[in-house]
Amino acid sequence: MNTKVYRLVNILTYYRLAAAPLLLWLLIDEQPGLFKWLLAFSFLTDAIDGFLARKFKVTSVLGARLDSVADDLTIAVAILGIVLYRPDFLRTEWVLVAVIVFLYITQNSLALIRYRKLTSFHTYTAKIAAVFQAGFLLLFYFSPGPMESVFYFAAALTIADLAEEIALTLLLPTWEADVKGLFWMLKRKQRV
Repeated sequence: MNTKVYRLVNILTYYRLAAAPLLLWLLIDEQPGLFKWLLAFSFLTDAIDGFLARKFKVTSVLGARLDSVADDLTIAVAILGIVLYRPDFLRTEWVLVAVIVFLYITQNSLALIRYRKLTSFHTYTAKIAAVFQAGFLLLFYFSPGPMESVFYFAAALTIADLAEEIALTLLLPTWEADVKGLFWMLKRKQRV
């Protein structure tokens, strides 16, 4: 294992964990300019640490769990920014947002009941959804108005991801990290 890359990957993940409270403070302190740039940097570090971890095969269960927590905190603070800065957008899209929140709570509740901890599947669907979530959120903060088409596409991918993770949680008897997706899990089961 390349220990230098492993440390760098973990530092980038720890950065996102530490940046979440700072992002929250920037929201509360009404500093949207600094908030959006720090949010963009957090999304960039997420892309870099995942790429490096896979390229140099320096993945670990702890790293996967910390990455999932850091991702959730970053997205949560970004959504809180929408609540504080543009509540009109949420009022317009409340049904879709409610569906996503319901599925997110359902998936995490099932994981806590079944595994006694949150999942860290990192499926392909989750990775694609994360790219579009980040894209929408960055457009939201950096452009004059939200891009509805990007939001709808990101929302559809997020719903597909959460549905897949619910299915994985129900089908996998034990906790696993870095599951490619439902298709690959079912294929693996067939071979066994």
